[in-house]
Amino acid sequence: MSSHAAPIPASRGPVEWPDALLPQVEEILSRYPTRQAAVMPLLWLAQDTWDWLDLDVMRLVARTIDIPPSQVHAVASFYTMFKKSPTGKYLIQVCQTLSCALVGAEAVIEHMERTLEVDEHGNSKDGLFTVLRVECLASCGSAPMMQINEHFYERLTPATCDQIIAGLRSGKPLALPRPEVDKWTFPVS
Repeated sequence: MSSHAAPIPASRGPVEWPDALLPQVEEILSRYPTRQAAVMPLLWLAQDTWDWLDLDVMRLVARTIDIPPSQVHAVASFYTMFKKSPTGKYLIQVCQTLSCALVGAEAVIEHMERTLEVDEHGNSKDGLFTVLRVECLASCGSAPMMQINEHFYERLTPATCDQIIAGLRSGKPLALPRPEVDKWTFPVS
């Protein structure tokens, strides 16, 4: 399976900021010298609100800051942390950049795709997992690595991936893949 295929753009239909979020939108806008400079914080807020960024959500952000929707889409498409399609409960981003590729990232990715039986968009049948191939996640010294939601997992092997997936499926807290250096495996947020 190819978990790096671009998903088909989707749309929920026209959306508006919920009234309860309007003060937060205004607070974000007040932090920047121009409305356009708030594009990324508003995309974060939109993603937190609607779970992912469809075309209508991007249009809302564009209207909010008075720029063309294509500019919002360009920003959202450039950064892998912005989800452009629905994802599973666990968004697994596996680095495929050179540092990770040289030490086995492809084997890890293929193992994850096979084990989780992902479709062409990287989604598992049970809806729990989405596996995406991404570029550098800034942990080159501990490659191969992946990010699951906000957490980094490093020095991966197919066996450690199996342990991580089993932990996620069981709902138990995950053991860190490298507990001896847990100061380097941390929540990103």
